[in-house]
Amino acid sequence: MWNEKNQTSDRDFILLGLLDPNQYGLLFLMLILLIFMLAIMGNTVLILLIYLDVRLHTPMYFLLSHLSFTDILHISNIVPMMASNFITGRNSITLVGCGFQIFLSLMFLGAECLLLAAMSYDRYVAICHPLRYPIFMNHQISVLMASGCWFWGLINSIIHTTYVMLLPYCASRTIDHFFCEIPAMLKLSCADTSRYEGGGVNASSVFFLLIPLSIILASYGQIFRTVLHIKSMEAQKKAFSTCSSHLVVVFMYYGPFTFTYMRPRSYHTPGQDKVLAISYTILTPMLNPFIYSLRNKDVLSALKKVLGKTVMQRN
Repeated sequence: MWNEKNQTSDRDFILLGLLDPNQYGLLFLMLILLIFMLAIMGNTVLILLIYLDVRLHTPMYFLLSHLSFTDILHISNIVPMMASNFITGRNSITLVGCGFQIFLSLMFLGAECLLLAAMSYDRYVAICHPLRYPIFMNHQISVLMASGCWFWGLINSIIHTTYVMLLPYCASRTIDHFFCEIPAMLKLSCADTSRYEGGGVNASSVFFLLIPLSIILASYGQIFRTVLHIKSMEAQKKAFSTCSSHLVVVFMYYGPFTFTYMRPRSYHTPGQDKVLAISYTILTPMLNPFIYSLRNKDVLSALKKVLGKTVMQRN
């Protein structure tokens, strides 16, 4: 029995984590849990507002609800396990558990990249071609776009997770990260992964990072060009406010994500990878609903309407 237990534990991976087992680590954990709760609450409220208020039943907010749903799932895939490992002191994770975490993380990351590009296209059509908006961006098209984002995120995740799960891990099984991520896993493999990094990883990076980012930049380039020709200062401010919110999310998300997955393995350091991962796995899911709601009059109006109805029902 003892030998069997030892052999099983030897096949597990060890996550070194993000937090040191001391009082500072505990304070940092409390901060992360606060961010986690804010992310869940903020995104849930945003989804409910979009569902309850008829004025928000538009393609823009439909895509935004999918973005919020992705953020809820993504941060839930990372933070609870990290907190559990810190509290229990048991940092081991099985190969299957690690593969499952990679699978979910890649699917959510891929879907979010494509959703941000779809949202930028929606803003481009709304501002640059407002009369054609009902044709180019109706409910059916927005459903197809959201479905496509999830589908390609799923396909990409299946391919990369399958490859990583089949790699031989004959060296150290200690992952210097706070969750299972492909760059950290590749360091532990004793197989030559250079062809995979040069082919599979780069191909996915082009499809999920460079192409969507190019669409976003092209869309906003046309948007800014159109907005500058608008004579009404109020209309300009409204357009810039909506677009700037989206761009803040884009740069916070794409910057660290691109830097992590498009660098050669030899340039990766555990400290850098952890800091970058915090941005697109923990901070961005928390900030997204606040960036989109606090600077959006339609969302704030819907929130006041729902709160007003709640107060009236209680009275």
